[in-house]
Amino acid sequence: MAEIINLRQAKKRKARDEKLAKAADNRARFGRSKSERKKTDDERDKALRDLDGKKLD
Repeated sequence: MAEIINLRQAKKRKARDEKLAKAADNRARFGRSKSERKKTDDERDKALRDLDGKKLD
């Protein structure tokens, strides 16, 4: 015989699982680690400093 389950709990569990799967997908698509963000910020700052240093008055 089939196992008896509480439909309310099953519905909540399914919603939680879908939410976790979506969060994992978003982390993979949009997430960057702190070190990656710092590296790109540092590179951008260096490029701006180099550009400002080559400006003619």
